[in-house]
Amino acid sequence: MTNNDLLKYLTRVGFIGYGLLHLALAWVAAQIAFGQGGEEGDQSGAFRKLADQPFGELLLWFVIVCLVALAVWQAILAVWGHRDSHGKERVFERVSSGARVVIYGALAWTAGKVVLGAPASSANQQQEAAAGIMAKPAGAWLVGLAGLVVLGLGIGMLWYGLKRKFARKLHFAGPHGHQAATRAGQIGYAAKGVAFGIVGYLLVDAAVTNDPGKSRGLDAALHTLVGQPFGKFLLLAVALGVAAFGVYCFFQAKYRKVGS
Repeated sequence: MTNNDLLKYLTRVGFIGYGLLHLALAWVAAQIAFGQGGEEGDQSGAFRKLADQPFGELLLWFVIVCLVALAVWQAILAVWGHRDSHGKERVFERVSSGARVVIYGALAWTAGKVVLGAPASSANQQQEAAAGIMAKPAGAWLVGLAGLVVLGLGIGMLWYGLKRKFARKLHFAGPHGHQAATRAGQIGYAAKGVAFGIVGYLLVDAAVTNDPGKSRGLDAALHTLVGQPFGKFLLLAVALGVAAFGVYCFFQAKYRKVGS
């Protein structure tokens, strides 16, 4: 099932769409750094940025198809895949694939709302969700716990990139592309780790101060970063890192091990 040729092809095309999303997100972050951010600094803002380009609606439909393809691939891996791993490692990999199904599916849903013209503010949705949870008994504790999980995810992503753990999932037939792909992956995962870390910190802060307005996800993280001393340069560095991850996705389209 995991070695189906059509599945492999769709997955590789899927990484191209995922790369385009990160390039658009990097562009939105750079605009925020220069004080020109007309879009939210999150996935919905990135999708709207793509939609505003020539043939943008067609491009956005392509990205949706790519995200769905990646979700299907990860769903198959979650059930039948990661046979090159054993024991607890296989369980961890399959659970991680299951989580990616949710991520890719949610991104495809958000992109679909944008292309159909429906309101799709990821930041507002996250703020409303946090406010609803915090209104419940022990809700602030749950939001704080979620923040710690996201913070841990950010730290893990940073470590994953700097230690080049992603490299074992790539296959190079020759020397070409190896160094560039590895460098793009290192920078990209590190930048995403920093962004997720800030999102997690803001969730914890929202829980402590009982302020759901701080729980606007990536949009709040980018605006918080630009407000710090030298924040403009820090945010530009993150934007470049996210763009590097987009480039790494293009490398994955060619070199990622898709089967097993």
